[in-house]
Order: sequence, then C-alpha cells, then structure tokens
Amino acid sequence: MTHTFPIRVYYEDTDMGGIVYHANYLRYIERARSDWVRNLGNDQNAMREAGIVWVVRKIEAEYLAAARFDEELVVETEMTKLSGVRLTMSQLVKRGETEIFRATVTAVCMNADGKPVRLPAEIRALL
Repeated sequence: MTHTFPIRVYYEDTDMGGIVYHANYLRYIERARSDWVRNLGNDQNAMREAGIVWVVRKIEAEYLAAARFDEELVVETEMTKLSGVRLTMSQLVKRGETEIFRATVTAVCMNADGKPVRLPAEIRALL
C-alpha cells in the first residue's frame, strides 16, 4: 500500500536560485513518514512514553530533478522490507508523474538508553 502526502514548495524551501535546497527533501520525506505511521495507527507519543522511539538508521538518496517555488509535489511512501528490528521504506518525491527525488530509508526503534530494540509486536501488526 502506498501512502501519499502533498507538499507545496514555499519560498523558505528554496535557495538563491529559486530551487528547493537539497536538505529540504529530507524534511519532506520525514513529514510523509510521520503522517504515514500516524495514519496506520501508530501513536508515537505513546511509544515515547513507553520509552521507545523511531530513529532513522540509514538513508540512501538520489536527486533526479529540481523543484521550484510554489510547485505542488507529492511524497509517496511504501514499505519494502520489515524484520524484527528494521523497517525499510521507499520514498519518492514527484511533481506530477515526474520523479524528482528518491530515497530508501531504514528505521529502527531505540529505547531511552539509546539501545536498539525489537519493533513492538503491535507495530509489526500495523505494518
């Protein structure tokens, strides 16, 4: 199942050339992931209160084309792999049908001591 998340490029997202600054794509895909897990029913506040948080372990990113001020983009997120300790997702940023950014993101859960922990069973069930 693919989750879609709309983004509009604001002036503050761009560099002096009017092109989206490269680091902002990471912000866009983070917002989309947060929205995706919220829509799945994963309460990240409850997780944090239980001493577990999501963290990004790895991102592989490709910049394919430029986005500019006031364009409407869509972030598509899809789970590609799930194990007891890792969740891997494919994320695409598109302008219409044109892919402009692509990333593979691996996330894990950590406890309050900063140690990796198995993904809780209720989260694996949601995914």
